[in-house]
Amino acid sequence: MAEGAPISRSAIWRNAQVRAVFYQAVVLAGAVGAGFVIFQNTLTNLRQRGISSGFGFLRNEAGFGIAEVVPIPRLEGGFLAFMAAALGGLLVVILLAWVAGRRRRPLWSSGWGMAASLALLLLLPGAVLYVTHGTIRTETYTEQSTYGTALIVGLINTVLVSLVSCVLATVLGLLIGIARLSSNFLVRRFATLYVEVVRNIPLLLQIVFWYFAVIQTLPSVRQSIVVAPNVFLNNRGVYLPRPEAEAGLAPMLLALFLAVIAAMLWTRHARAERDRTGRQLPVVLPALGMLIGLPALSGLVLGAPFTLAHPELRGFNFQGGMVLTPEYTALVLGLSVFHGSYIAEIVRSGIEAVSKGQREAAQALGLRGGHVMRLVILPQALRVIIPPQTSQYLSLTKNSSLGVAIAYPELVSVAGTTLNQSGQAIEVIGITMAVYLTISLLISMGMNWYNARVQLVQR
Repeated sequence: MAEGAPISRSAIWRNAQVRAVFYQAVVLAGAVGAGFVIFQNTLTNLRQRGISSGFGFLRNEAGFGIAEVVPIPRLEGGFLAFMAAALGGLLVVILLAWVAGRRRRPLWSSGWGMAASLALLLLLPGAVLYVTHGTIRTETYTEQSTYGTALIVGLINTVLVSLVSCVLATVLGLLIGIARLSSNFLVRRFATLYVEVVRNIPLLLQIVFWYFAVIQTLPSVRQSIVVAPNVFLNNRGVYLPRPEAEAGLAPMLLALFLAVIAAMLWTRHARAERDRTGRQLPVVLPALGMLIGLPALSGLVLGAPFTLAHPELRGFNFQGGMVLTPEYTALVLGLSVFHGSYIAEIVRSGIEAVSKGQREAAQALGLRGGHVMRLVILPQALRVIIPPQTSQYLSLTKNSSLGVAIAYPELVSVAGTTLNQSGQAIEVIGITMAVYLTISLLISMGMNWYNARVQLVQR
């Protein structure tokens, strides 16, 4: 190029980065514009039909009954203080964990760090709850309650059935997954049959089967099956003794908390001693002794923590105690058995992903079958198990909405009744979607955190 000739510069629209930003801005503007048009059109149609918008209807009287209700804490002094203590303890633990991570010394790597975390997460809210117990008031849903209270009851029912089903499905899936790899022919074939049959039958059909073909065919109340002392099974549900708190409950909870800390410290000491000298100290029996002995001693010295109100047959039904309704029982069984089959396959694949050399090396060191699985195989298999396990927990929580088929009053069922009576379709559907989205995000955050904890640290 001759000296003094002008330098050629490409046009700005030929720059790839500029074009990429421009196209994204156009798409974003189009999406926002389309959303605004839909929103305005919806408001116009609602006005033309005389339907008011907004969430003011949540304060209106519901006027319909809900079969299963639990007392709801009211947002007053005691409950607000308890929630503030729980949230404050969680924030402090997160801050301490962040500071410890910056120093490359994880907060839970030491027994004292774990003890401090448990104290902030459990002992502090528990102390506040104990001190303010007299000021905590609860509200039991009735037909005169508001739509907002009804939706809260539906949310609580959804959370309860999802939590119990997740625990049962995990235990069942773990047992069946290990059984699928058993050397016993009958055990292995039974586990395979369970997985192949249950996974290929729709979940809704299984829930209906448990409700109509199993629970509804049980004997009537007067011919109840005695499962255990003061535990009765009939076509109206499962009747159990109900614990009622006594004066010794708070000291026993404190003793149990101290026992958990002591057991964790002893476990950590035993692990450090094994790494330092190779000597394996007993762990299970001392830990069980602490977890059982300290609360038992508290109960003997300071009185029983609770008494049991037993169900008694009076007239045509049982009075007293507590009952697991047929709808709740059928939904829990359906969700647990169905998702347990998927979790079993996840566990089996995770175990098979661990190299056979790991098992052989553990056996060469003298470890027995149970110790090999618990100490060597499963900890490594968790790195493969956790991600698909998260999807199963998410699916189980969302599938709890199928309880509407057997009239279980979970969130979708209560929201449907609220929508039909109030006519606030957009608001009710929006609340339902937001609740399920929040629950799913919380599950994902918790499982992702645990997944990061069990992953190998890359250098």
